[in-house]
Amino acid sequence: MSGPPTLSASGGLPGESPGKEAVAEFARLATEHRIRAALEALEHNGITTHFVDADEEARDVVRSILPLGAEVYNNTSRTLEVIGVAEDIERSGRYQALRPRLYRMDREMQGREMRQLSAAPDWVVGSVHAVTEDGSLLIASASGSQLGPIVSGAGHVVLVIGGQKIVANLTAGLRRIYEYCFPLEDRRARQAYGVPSGVNNILIINHVTTPGRVTAILVNKTLGF
Repeated sequence: MSGPPTLSASGGLPGESPGKEAVAEFARLATEHRIRAALEALEHNGITTHFVDADEEARDVVRSILPLGAEVYNNTSRTLEVIGVAEDIERSGRYQALRPRLYRMDREMQGREMRQLSAAPDWVVGSVHAVTEDGSLLIASASGSQLGPIVSGAGHVVLVIGGQKIVANLTAGLRRIYEYCFPLEDRRARQAYGVPSGVNNILIINHVTTPGRVTAILVNKTLGF
C-alpha cells in the first residue's frame, strides 16, 4: 500500500459509504476454517483466544473473564454495544466502570486525573479493525486515546472481534481500515458528535510478550465495522 487514500477538504473520504468492492471484500464473514487458522496464529503470537458462535456466548465469555468489582474501561465500540458488553460494564453494577466516571468529571479542572484513569485501567475491553491470517491485530483511532492502554497501560486487555475482520495480511488490514472501516466510522462520528473522524493513529500488535495479558474472542458472525 503506497499510502492512505486522498482525503477530502472536510477531513473525510469522499462519499459517505464504503465502495461496493470494499464491502464485497471486507464485510463478508470468513469461513470457520479461516477463523480457526487465525485463532491458532494469535495463540502462537502470545494472545489467549476464544471462539464462539453467537453474541450471547461472547458476552458470557467477557463476563467470565472480568472479575467482579474490577476496574474496567470499555473503548467506544459498535461490537461491544451490539452484543451488550458495553451495557454490562457501564450499568450492571458488577464492575468499577471508568467511562461513566469520566463522563461526570470536569475536563478543565480534572484533566490530569482523567488522563491517568483512562491510560492505565486494570482492564480494558474493546475490539479491532482487522486480524491477519498470521495473527496480527490492527486498530485505528482518531484520537489515539484507547491505543496506549492496549499497548501497555492496562493490566489486562479483552478484545471481541467479528468474524468478518479476518484479512490476508497487513496490507489488506490497512486497506480494510481506510476503504471500509473509516467511511463507516466517519459517518457515525459526524452523526453522533458533529465532527469528522480520521485515521490518525494505527496500532499493529504482532506479538504479546506477557502471557495472559491479551485475550481475543472471535465470534463466528459479522459484528461492528
